[in-house]
Amino acid sequence: MDFKIDKKENHTLIQVLSDKLDTHIAPAIKSELVLIAGNGEKNIIIDLSNCKYCDSSGLSAILVANRLCKNARGTFVLSGLQTAVERLISISQLDTVLNITTGTDEAVDFIAREDVKRRAEE
Repeated sequence: MDFKIDKKENHTLIQVLSDKLDTHIAPAIKSELVLIAGNGEKNIIIDLSNCKYCDSSGLSAILVANRLCKNARGTFVLSGLQTAVERLISISQLDTVLNITTGTDEAVDFIAREDVKRRAEE
C-alpha cells in the first residue's frame, strides 16, 4: 500500500508512505478522499513526511482534499513537507491557499482550533 488512512475522533489522517505522490497513487488517494468526505468527514490531514516528490496529479489530489473539506465546512491540513515538495507548493502559490504544518501533531492542534472558531461563529 502506498498510503495509510487512519480515522481519528475529529479528523482523518492520510499518510503517504511512498516517496512519490504522482500518477501512480494520486488517483487512488482522490478516490479515498471522495469516500471519506461522502462518509461525513470534514477534517482531513495529508502527511507527506515520507514524500520527496510530487507531480501535477499529486497537487490535484491535494486540491481535491482542500475543496472537499471547504465544501463540508471543515479543515484540510497538509503536513510534513520535504524540501522539493515544499518548493513545488510554493512555486504553485498553493502555500497561500493551503493550511500547512510541519508535523501531524500541529495539524491536529490546528484542526481543533479551527473547530472551536467555527462553533463560536455558529
